[in-house]
Amino acid sequence: MALIKSISGVRGTIGGKVGDALTPIDVVTMTAAFGGWLLKQSDHKVVVIGRDARPSGLLISRLVSTTLQSLGIDVIDLGLSTTPTISMAVLHEQASGGIAITASHNPAEWNALKLFNKEGVLIDAMAASEVFAEDVQHDRSFASVAELGQYTTHESAIAQHIERILALPLVDVPAIRHSKFSIAVDAVNSTGGIAVPQLLRALGVEHITALYCQPSGQFPHNPEPLPAHLTALTHVVRTGTYDLGVAVDPDVDRLVVFDENGMSWGEEYTLVAVADYVLRHMPGNTVSNLSSSQALQDITVKHGAHHFNTPVGEQYVVAKMKATKAVIGGEGNGGIIYPALHYSRDALVGIALILSYLARAGKTASELRARFPDYVLLKKKVALTPGTDWATLLDTIRRQYQAYPINTEDGIKIIFEKAWIHLRRSNTEPIVRLYAEAATEDRAHQMVEQLIALMKRSMVLVG
Repeated sequence: MALIKSISGVRGTIGGKVGDALTPIDVVTMTAAFGGWLLKQSDHKVVVIGRDARPSGLLISRLVSTTLQSLGIDVIDLGLSTTPTISMAVLHEQASGGIAITASHNPAEWNALKLFNKEGVLIDAMAASEVFAEDVQHDRSFASVAELGQYTTHESAIAQHIERILALPLVDVPAIRHSKFSIAVDAVNSTGGIAVPQLLRALGVEHITALYCQPSGQFPHNPEPLPAHLTALTHVVRTGTYDLGVAVDPDVDRLVVFDENGMSWGEEYTLVAVADYVLRHMPGNTVSNLSSSQALQDITVKHGAHHFNTPVGEQYVVAKMKATKAVIGGEGNGGIIYPALHYSRDALVGIALILSYLARAGKTASELRARFPDYVLLKKKVALTPGTDWATLLDTIRRQYQAYPINTEDGIKIIFEKAWIHLRRSNTEPIVRLYAEAATEDRAHQMVEQLIALMKRSMVLVG
């Protein structure tokens, strides 16, 4: 069992003891803490909520809405929805905040509360610390019967989200319709099964093969959209006649693309492709996190703009995008943030922009992928020996690699010539993540093996 509180909100497994897992008590106390924090920010008392399709979602949604109402806060419930749709609905409804009930890429036994401020942006580190401080209060006052919040539902939020995507100048609906694309979709039996086919039809795509698009919450495979988990989609594309395969995670904020041959672009290249398209039409800066491919920086420099890195976390990326007036940004896990629409990772707008790029370029997906710098990025999850001193470990690594440029904003990142390696704690799982990128797979593996050998000598790795 696990319960994780971080800048990403509160996330945990379902079932177990209070404080050790995401139990009903933990859901209520965290919701009350967030509601109490919102009431200190403004007298406006409206919160938008929505959920992905995982089995615990409806139960948690009821707990969340009832708790907010008990604080005197009105609730607008989108029901089965996507995280970017919830973000946009906060703005549309002029709400004081929002809660997405989703554990993103985690398996079905997990769920979480993602917390949005009144701007439809995930709360930042300072706000998160204030919410967590509220969480430990036990003298909270609730509303009287005459002041209880109202509960309403809103079933057209996804349709409104899609309408706004279609209205974007860089989304070329006539070109997409004219291209007569054939597309296969893997939505892992969550809310992407509602939103993605609806978007594609609105874009004029008539030939859609819906794979795992029933929002039952019964994930047919590991829900993290990595090529190793998407073998069924790969098979469908390779054995059929398709222009593209697309896969999203359960809450539709990550997008992975497969070309007409069933070959994955690699989740890093979703953002690279969208950025290349946007920068061809709209000059400006780009932002991604420290664990994202350097291909985005290469593309940005090619277009005469500046690229900026941030610690891992959507909130950090958004803050830097606003500060640098970036026209596109996101995270290398397939997360696209397009500020012309809103400041949240959004697989739906990513799909629309990639299809517009393909249609206007008159290229196949494999030909488009060949335009971009080619790097190999390895990602590993590692467990540390219980009781490991994280600061001491980072200091050991820093000393070993002191001859190279080092970034310590988020864990430690060592930068080599056209290559880098990054070690950091996960915000969403009780693990440490290790990333390495180089021009060849051999070089990337070599960097990983050298760092793991150093960690084993330091007696910090499990196994």
